[in-house]
Amino acid sequence: MKKMISILMVLMLALSFAYAGGGTQAGTAQTETISVGGSTSVTPLMELFQAEYQRLHPNVSITISGTGSGDGITGAAAGTYDIGMSSRELRPAELAGLNVHVVAIDGIAVILNSSNPVSSLSIEQIRDIYTGAITRWEQLGADANGKTGGIAVVSREPGSGTRGAFQEILGFSDADLVSSAIQFDGTGAVRSSVAGNADAIGYISIGSLDASIKPLSVGGVAPNVANVRNGSYTVTRPFILMTRSGVALPTAAQAFLNWAMSPQSQNIVSTSWISVN
Repeated sequence: MKKMISILMVLMLALSFAYAGGGTQAGTAQTETISVGGSTSVTPLMELFQAEYQRLHPNVSITISGTGSGDGITGAAAGTYDIGMSSRELRPAELAGLNVHVVAIDGIAVILNSSNPVSSLSIEQIRDIYTGAITRWEQLGADANGKTGGIAVVSREPGSGTRGAFQEILGFSDADLVSSAIQFDGTGAVRSSVAGNADAIGYISIGSLDASIKPLSVGGVAPNVANVRNGSYTVTRPFILMTRSGVALPTAAQAFLNWAMSPQSQNIVSTSWISVN
């Protein structure tokens, strides 16, 4: 009997503690979710933002979908995403109903397989490769550095912000792209394709360069943050965050956007891109 009374007393104390607010659910703040989607080139920067912001604000969860700039633009306008991402300038028709925030400036690096001896090409030569005027490495003359054979042109998919910016800077359109070009969705796929093909040429964000591929100098200027900052490397574009105009963002999303545009987050930008604040 005494043992049973002791057990009942323990149970009553436990229940009293839970009702008094000692239960785990009662003491846990509700998690707020922020949805972000769009450019795969902006995604690596946003993931750095995500890690730091969630460290500072443990009750905030940021979901990121790298689905391409076109989807980021339409998703932000439709409210599918709290914040959309684009790695190209928006066209006039796309600006309607959107607030635009330039969060960073990025360079687009032209990349080669690490075994390729070519080190530098001009804007004109790169455009000729992508439009089919040059189809073999030896057509580059001395700039080929002895490289021969057909050129495997690798590009991004239609609607990609990186593709749109790259083509605009080089001066050609979708219709001009060589018909043999291999088109991939996403930065990682382009990088992997070039890394695995000794004859390939592609393009990705400077912030996504790694040791698996070789960055090509353009007009003798290497694609790096210092040269983008001093203006000598000119294959550049903005990283843009977008929100619906005329519609208030959820409090948590607005706080995150304010932080993303602050000097604190711009220190993160400057690790691999060009800060704007």
